[in-house]
Amino acid sequence: MKGVLLVIGVAMVSLGIAGNLSAQETLIETVANGCITEISTYCKAVKPGEGRILACLFAHEDKLSGKCEYAVYDAAARLERAVAALTYVAKECEADIVANCSGVKLGEGRVMQCLENNDAKVSKRCKSAIKDVGLK
Repeated sequence: MKGVLLVIGVAMVSLGIAGNLSAQETLIETVANGCITEISTYCKAVKPGEGRILACLFAHEDKLSGKCEYAVYDAAARLERAVAALTYVAKECEADIVANCSGVKLGEGRVMQCLENNDAKVSKRCKSAIKDVGLK
């Protein structure tokens, strides 16, 4: 459990992943809804942001309900799938990114926007990968 909370916290903070799951609950909402009792009991004085709530849950992991543990594991599994999908797209689009978007600052969807802006130059392989994972 410690490892799962740590991975979610680090990934959400470093990657800025809080949403982008279309109509599904965001990772943060999944944990917040599943752990509402634990958060209001053990973490009510904790200022949200930068993984502090997850750190609080981590500190009280021996007191988490099954519902909360499930929410944390569900968020971790979804995060793992998202990272795998992004890794796949990065691998398939690497040459296109280097050729068309090497000067683009990473983050906030700028590379995806660059690929869309250069659609005519982007390989079918890259376009297919983007479509496969539902980014377009």
